[in-house]
Amino acid sequence: MTTPFPFTAVVGQDDLRLALLLNAVSPAVGGVLVRGEKGTAKSTAVRALSALLPAVAVVPGCRFSCDPAAPDPACPDGPHEPGGGADRPARMVELPVGASEDRLVGALDIERALAEGVKAFEPGLLADAHRGILYVDEVNLLHDHLVDLLLDAAAMGASYVEREGVSVRHAARFLLVGTMNPEEGELRPQLLDRFGLTVEVAASREPEQRVEVVRRRLAYDDDPDGFAARWAEEEAAVRQRIVAARRLLPEVRLGDGALRQIAATCAAFEVDGMRADIVMARTATALAAWAGRTDVLAEDVRQAALLALPHRRRRNPFDAPGLDEDKLDDTLEQYAGDDDDGEDDPDPDGPGGGGGGPRPDDGPQGGGDTATPPEADQGGGDTAARPEAGEGGEPRASGAREQAAAPAAEPFRTKALSVPGLGEGAAGRRSRARTEHGRTTGARRPRGTLTKLHLAATVQAAAPHQRARGRSGPGLVIRRDDLRQATREGREGNLVLFVVDASGSMAARQRMGAVKGAVLSLLLDAYQRRDKVGLVTFRGAAAEVALPPTSSVDAAAARLGSLPTGGRTPLAAGLLKAHEVLRVERLRDPARRALVVVVTDGRATDGGAARSASGRGGGRATGGSEPVAQAGRAARLFAADGVASVVVDCESGPVRLGLAGQLAGELGGTAVTLDGLRADSIAGLVRDVQGTQRTPRRAA
Repeated sequence: MTTPFPFTAVVGQDDLRLALLLNAVSPAVGGVLVRGEKGTAKSTAVRALSALLPAVAVVPGCRFSCDPAAPDPACPDGPHEPGGGADRPARMVELPVGASEDRLVGALDIERALAEGVKAFEPGLLADAHRGILYVDEVNLLHDHLVDLLLDAAAMGASYVEREGVSVRHAARFLLVGTMNPEEGELRPQLLDRFGLTVEVAASREPEQRVEVVRRRLAYDDDPDGFAARWAEEEAAVRQRIVAARRLLPEVRLGDGALRQIAATCAAFEVDGMRADIVMARTATALAAWAGRTDVLAEDVRQAALLALPHRRRRNPFDAPGLDEDKLDDTLEQYAGDDDDGEDDPDPDGPGGGGGGPRPDDGPQGGGDTATPPEADQGGGDTAARPEAGEGGEPRASGAREQAAAPAAEPFRTKALSVPGLGEGAAGRRSRARTEHGRTTGARRPRGTLTKLHLAATVQAAAPHQRARGRSGPGLVIRRDDLRQATREGREGNLVLFVVDASGSMAARQRMGAVKGAVLSLLLDAYQRRDKVGLVTFRGAAAEVALPPTSSVDAAAARLGSLPTGGRTPLAAGLLKAHEVLRVERLRDPARRALVVVVTDGRATDGGAARSASGRGGGRATGGSEPVAQAGRAARLFAADGVASVVVDCESGPVRLGLAGQLAGELGGTAVTLDGLRADSIAGLVRDVQGTQRTPRRAA
């Protein structure tokens, strides 16, 4: 087994190390979520923590790590008599992102259970992690059904395996630690709230510190054992400090003044529920014990708030986690000095206990109202497609220049859009699919390991053979060939590819704010339905992939917010670019079906990029019917491939050309207006996007 990198050799990352150590002192804190960019020692620090944890006393031979002082009366390996046990090192169990349900909760031998009435159970990772650490790397990529199981186990402290009336229960209390890169998507709110603490990590920008990181890593790679030996003394000191803090923890006093500061802080930051108050109280107590004190001070409360509240303040996936430290200090100062021992609040700027608070939030990057330099004249915007008129009918300049990014309007709840047919993609909440979870629709012979038994079909298959098999008692004689797997229908997540028109025709009447609000609303819907998203934009003479397909909808929202507008309308180039993105994505993830959402008014005034992409060569088409014809040919590629699509018609004004509806017809999809996209509009609900339909439907 490879020697782990020493915990004390990790350079910097004070908040991360402190949060992990506080959970080692008091597992009741509830675990840690580590958010940060790749290559920041997230996994290294977590894996190194297990070597610092004190040994665990267990019942010899028990597969479920029962405590010999208080064994679980319902343990499947029990009953155990209280008495002497054996010590073993604390475990850190890793849950792979692609693990199966049986690997997580354990597997029950259905064949023996039906034929013999025996609960033959093979424990899973939850049993292995009992009284230890359950570590999930890339926890934001974990499948929803595994997240549901984790939530149940974390809430009840036990794992239940139930199959057709046969059930097994065992204790499952563990320290949940997860790491994630926010660029790859966010966590479900329910799981996010289950993590007691959260820390943001980033690579240091100090050259000397970066040099030390590289120096230590190279030394470790050259000689892991020798490197660990050089840090053995520091590791032993931290291990002893953890043991001492655990012993001191029951004696730590959480006074009324500190409790009032905790309650006031949670109320001031409008945190949902009461879990934040409880976690802050436990964290502040652990901080005091770690510092060797028996009283909780205001500095402990402040540090606890910085670790326990940032991830609980998010209202939607586009909100950046963080805490206003000035507001925090004002709240603590307002409720300082109220404890019954009369102790004043210490300087809130000096958090104790061995680590500093998270750095202040740097604010949004590239916000929606950031101006961008104007580009050269694009030839008059959409002069070939309509009269030169701006907002309110005023003449529009013939030389349309790039405009600053417009802020998005408020998002709203959108209508349900789904891909027709029955897919087999990743679990989600958008389109119908054959899944391992959902309503039972039939039965089939199992391919590989049986996971979901169809009891009626199994009995029906075995019944005709009972006499030939010599059945003499009440039990049913079951053979492997009799078993039937239940087929289920649930929902899948799709790839929602947004193709957004950012040309001058969209900005002329200041519609881009409403358009961005609509796309933002669809992005929020994609987040809730567990989709992947991508963003293609087109303006001027070309199209670009603003965001390759990803699970991070907040990254898509950030790109959308800084999107400038202006120039001509290369609609065909945008469609061809989207078609290429889908072609590549089908090679990477062939089971995930796509839904293309084209956000445009349907105008096309530039075809140069499309002409080049189609291999015909020649000069750039900048007006007349040729760009429209090229856009139609590009759209028919989607219809030929059977790609589901919807066109969000952004045309406005008293005179409408209906070009977006024509585009939807060429795509073989559906057209819906901006107003009709709202779920609370008077139009009927848009449920299925007919990927093969030639005549578009419009929701007014």
